[in-house]
Amino acid sequence: MQSLLPPSTDSPHRRTVRSFVRRQGRITHAQRRALETLWVRYGVEPQAAAVLDLDRVFGRCAPRVLEIGFGNGDALLALAERHPGTDFLGIEVHRPGIGHLFLGLEARGLGNVRVLCADAREVLEQHLGDGVLDQVCLFFPDPWVKKRHHKRRLVQVDFAELVRRRLKPGGRLDMATDWGDYAGHMMEVMGAAPGFRNLAGPDAYAPRPDFRPPTRFEQRGQRLGHRVWDLAFQRDDPPASGGDPEG
Repeated sequence: MQSLLPPSTDSPHRRTVRSFVRRQGRITHAQRRALETLWVRYGVEPQAAAVLDLDRVFGRCAPRVLEIGFGNGDALLALAERHPGTDFLGIEVHRPGIGHLFLGLEARGLGNVRVLCADAREVLEQHLGDGVLDQVCLFFPDPWVKKRHHKRRLVQVDFAELVRRRLKPGGRLDMATDWGDYAGHMMEVMGAAPGFRNLAGPDAYAPRPDFRPPTRFEQRGQRLGHRVWDLAFQRDDPPASGGDPEG
């Protein structure tokens, strides 16, 4: 059976700077089966430039969390199981990871997760409306360590503004990285981003949040002695200005 996953949207005519590389890697028979049979249940394929109706996507109105780049999906699976009253939207381009997540969702009978196999920036720009998310999670994104590749880092000024607009007032952006230079870059970008407040204080990194499940990537880094930096920012709109109320 052919996979129902959408094909790559990469095109030689598109010159957008991508924050990811499609590394397919090995895919198991079970993961391939999950992609072929479960995409219709958990996958989301938005129409070109169409904004998703998340109430319709999930079949209910509930708090919404977006995880960008969920890897093999273990952390997203743990969050979804722990918080059945919350809807989770995951973005990932690594198809074995999507298949792994689908297997876990099926085994646990969870229905509060939906997945997009797409460019996160494109999803934020084209397919999500303003003020629809309660939280955005970005855990261990590709740090693009070479200086000439820093422009590929997802956390940039325009990304911060996109996230701010998609978050509800008071919504959170939570990030984690084990690459010190990227942590500093994240802090610099977010510290200067209008409409955000650092929940740990100016220029301060946050303690590891209790809600964030350990990922396989993080556990491997800990065995190698890697430090992890957490950042927590809240959408903090200034009060609307105006004249004295009438009457």
